Amino acid sequence: MKEVAVAPKLNVKVVIVILIHVLLIGCDSTEDNLQHKGGVAISFDDHFIDEWYQLRPVFKQHGAKVTFFITCSDTISETKRRLLQDLQEDGHEIGFHGTIHGNATQLLSNAGVNGYISTELEPGMKYMRQAGFHPTSYAHPGGNHTQQADSVLLAQGFTILRDVAKNERSLYGIRLYHLPPRYMPHIYYTFDNDRTVDALTIDTDVHISQEEIREALIKARDTGTALMLFGHKPLNKEPGEGEYGFRVSFLKYTLAQADSLDLQFYTMSELPALSAQRPKRSSL
Repeated sequence: MKEVAVAPKLNVKVVIVILIHVLLIGCDSTEDNLQHKGGVAISFDDHFIDEWYQLRPVFKQHGAKVTFFITCSDTISETKRRLLQDLQEDGHEIGFHGTIHGNATQLLSNAGVNGYISTELEPGMKYMRQAGFHPTSYAHPGGNHTQQADSVLLAQGFTILRDVAKNERSLYGIRLYHLPPRYMPHIYYTFDNDRTVDALTIDTDVHISQEEIREALIKARDTGTALMLFGHKPLNKEPGEGEYGFRVSFLKYTLAQADSLDLQFYTMSELPALSAQRPKRSSL
């Protein structure tokens, strides 16, 4: 007589436990991937304090917080101190961009660590503290630095160091390459407690379209990361001889798009601080 296979009885309780476990694991995975709200971290370099202050209404319109990296080669005047204080009270961050805006590699090679500290860091930080500012973020002047410079800066108490990224390069006026920002993973902060980061320049020497910046912002939203951008002087017309900066119209578009996409505006020092509170696993 042919034996008939009998299916084993299902244990309903076991099935329910397994299903609950799978659902919880799925929820945890989603939560891990989007532990932080997607956003944008915008910063500005050098000493264009009057021009930055004129952007204050635009920042307020979109609820934007940004970081101003100040090159501080002398005492900050009372007028400029008040402008910076107003910006700080609005929620913006005041960071440091060096005393002499020097080449870190050359300074360390010629003067050593102590010379680098006494020339590029200590004088400017003294002026900043005298004006009532205590920067915890640093932007490398000219994007020049070494691992040794990073170590010195972190030992001085800075919590995040910002470098420069460009989406295109040219040689003798001939474009060598151009990358849409969404394909540049290193300009997205993944809340992994990284303290050395790259921000994409939005100055006029690169050519980022409105469509490209919107796509880059959408990627930040969808991946729960922070797109890092920076510029120098706000420009309302084409730059003159020796002038460098970003178009105000482009910044306004970027802020409006970030606002419409419900992105979070982060200051630079917030990025590692939030990472320390709740580490995140992410892949771009």
